[in-house]
Amino acid sequence: MAERIANREAQIVRTSIIGIIANIALAAFKAVVGALSSSIAIVLDAVNNLSDALSSVITIVGTKLAAKAPDREHPYGHGRAEYLTTIVIAVIVLGAGLTSLKESVQRIIQPEQSSYEPIMLVIIAVAVVAKIVIGRYFKARGTALGSDTLVASGEDATMDALVSTATLVAALINRLTGLGLEAFLGVGISALIIKTGIEILTEAIGKLIGRRIDAETAIAIKETVCSIEGVRGAYDLVLTDYGPERSMGSIHVEVDETLTAKEIDRMTRRIQHAVLSKNHVALHTVGIYSVNTDRTTDDDTTKIANELDKIVSGEPFVLQTHGLYVDETAKTALFDIIVSYDAPDRGIVLARVNNMLRETFPGYRFTMTLDEDISD
Repeated sequence: MAERIANREAQIVRTSIIGIIANIALAAFKAVVGALSSSIAIVLDAVNNLSDALSSVITIVGTKLAAKAPDREHPYGHGRAEYLTTIVIAVIVLGAGLTSLKESVQRIIQPEQSSYEPIMLVIIAVAVVAKIVIGRYFKARGTALGSDTLVASGEDATMDALVSTATLVAALINRLTGLGLEAFLGVGISALIIKTGIEILTEAIGKLIGRRIDAETAIAIKETVCSIEGVRGAYDLVLTDYGPERSMGSIHVEVDETLTAKEIDRMTRRIQHAVLSKNHVALHTVGIYSVNTDRTTDDDTTKIANELDKIVSGEPFVLQTHGLYVDETAKTALFDIIVSYDAPDRGIVLARVNNMLRETFPGYRFTMTLDEDISD
């Protein structure tokens, strides 16, 4: 995993350096043309491109911080630093959107006659193409590398392209018809930029707070676990996100009650190795549920299992039961139950299930563990 993280870091830094070079080159081009044409607007736009390069610098800083090795104070590493830099870039996008909105509204309230010289239109067109290319490149690399910061930088470049496109469209309309629509188009584009900034910010904050494991990842990990010989089922997957490529967690598996400690030990190590190799997730704990193996179609274990299936199908808030183990000699049954967060009172649902089981099997004592609906 360390080699994979290092390779990812190198690729993100390389991509960011390309972004810095591209923005500096674009800024230099605009500055030269602005100086030769004595256009302060083009010169100021060149300065804006230099500020865009800041997003790439922030990405590099965040990636380097996230790649720092674990230490005594941060035993899980520094991976979440990437989410912090994504937040910074989201704030930059939001700031740009709010500034653009303010300027557009002011232009609506106090209209000004814009002068669109041919050289300015050429510069705007070049900026649109360049920013679209940069934006698409950053988003593609960010998606491939699992870097929200690169994706955010790509969104920033795309938003710049939209602003320039709106300006270009307004300029062409103005030259053809005399209508001044730049401010009105600016309001619409500004709203889109603000919306994008909020989405980037929400996503990054959500990852820092802790979010539900996405279904695709959860299902893939459970499939890997269930592919190991001896595993009868996989449940209760818990993952903690310590940054991209730095997820750690635990899982419970069902195994035959006849397995020895030696056999279980070998199985859990195979599970951990398989999930790390295939899914790039470190499972620090593999919990064990024992499953009754000596069952007949008419014993209490089968009857209780069938009754549980019946109850689950009739209880809209019961999502799943698992880990059932019945001791027919001691007259006890243990299992886990997952009750939906949508239930008005999950404790009442739990009590209702318990009562139904006790009515059907009065001689048994049922011990239920209320599990959280953490993963699919």
